[in-house]
Amino acid sequence: MKRVALWLLAEVGEGNKFTKEKLRKEFPGVSQIDRRMRDLRKFEWQIDTNREDWTLDPHEHCFVKAGLPVWEQGVAISQRANAAIGASMRREVLAADGNMCRSCGITPGHLYAGTHEMAQLDIARRQVVTPTGVEVQLVTECKRCRVGGRGLEASLERVLRDLSSLGAMERRVLTGWVNVDRRDFSRIEELWSDYRSLPAEARSKVREELGLS
Repeated sequence: MKRVALWLLAEVGEGNKFTKEKLRKEFPGVSQIDRRMRDLRKFEWQIDTNREDWTLDPHEHCFVKAGLPVWEQGVAISQRANAAIGASMRREVLAADGNMCRSCGITPGHLYAGTHEMAQLDIARRQVVTPTGVEVQLVTECKRCRVGGRGLEASLERVLRDLSSLGAMERRVLTGWVNVDRRDFSRIEELWSDYRSLPAEARSKVREELGLS
């Protein structure tokens, strides 16, 4: 796929046409080279056929515009992350995360505080913004954190910026969490989580107890 991307840029050029036959001649012996080209569309590359552009012949393609630089480190990893997560990959991710939720540190079968609900771990996809671009990483998360974290995007630049704004006490607390690679929640945080889990009618009783309207 990376070689096809570089060939399109160097030999075809944006806005120009090429044929399937020309593509296959450029990559002799490469099986499913058409599929490798189509995979580029997952990375915002626009390669039209006569279904998108009626002026093209059935055997022609038009390289409209390039997308993400898939040959750069950290970009093509999203293709792997977008693929089905098999048993082998699942074991690999779980082992890398110490068989704990990456977000809250809970282990499988452990009870959530104040409940009879046991944690179940699964694999989630997370977009991470790094200096080299956007990566899609596979992480271990429990059901609670995974549902609440859908669509979130982590950014190294933002984390470092926010880290620099922490006070001395906040920095010590965070350093402790990072050092043991887990976060211990205070009782008030557990209460907040429990409160948010209550139905609306029950939450109103808590607001009354706190003197809120």
